[in-house]
Amino acid sequence: MKVKKVLILLVFAAVAGVFYYLDLGKVLTLESLKANRVRLEDLRAAHAFLFAAAFILVYIVQTAFSLPGAAILSLASGAIFGVLQGTLVVLSGATVGAVLAFLVSRTLLRDWVVKKFGGRMEGIDRGLRENGLSYLLFLRLVPAFPFFLVNLACGVTGLPLRTYALGTLFGIMPGSLVFVNAGASLAAIESVSQVASPRVLGSFALLGLFALLPTIIKAVKKPREGNALPLERL
Repeated sequence: MKVKKVLILLVFAAVAGVFYYLDLGKVLTLESLKANRVRLEDLRAAHAFLFAAAFILVYIVQTAFSLPGAAILSLASGAIFGVLQGTLVVLSGATVGAVLAFLVSRTLLRDWVVKKFGGRMEGIDRGLRENGLSYLLFLRLVPAFPFFLVNLACGVTGLPLRTYALGTLFGIMPGSLVFVNAGASLAAIESVSQVASPRVLGSFALLGLFALLPTIIKAVKKPREGNALPLERL
């Protein structure tokens, strides 16, 4: 088991090392996307299935290894595939990548994650154990919580894989749709921050609070039930 852990860590280190050594981040920029959009569209037209599969694979790797570029990939998906197919591509790649990160955290990186982020994870761990799906939706919708940290945190908790996958899929859907839809009108975008405007982020925060509503109601009911008079409990 220790050998397997070392091998996985080496793979992660190798992928991250190659990414930063080759400075692949310079490819995942808005300027680069605009400059190469026509070329990417031609590749998709010539090799539709292979191009879509390769794009999803790139998104999976980016998410699983917590590499930069998710926003640009989402914009590219909208620009190349259109809103509907582009959203499906992003949801597929991001969800599968997040599940892989979750499994690695749960099976191989648990000790490291607890040691590295233990203090920051206590509240997340408690919320996920008590109110798994609604709390995960809240974490995915509210942009204050880093995507990679939620992946790692969930992996070291008792959250079921099925709940995690569903919560991730539905939790990232609004944000994915916003970026893919913006990518479909790529020429009008001058910066990534233009897409993630304060108004959009505020809307996500409200959605997150709405997802957390069942948990809030449950928390409010508990003290009332605990303080109920003996006759009220009969």
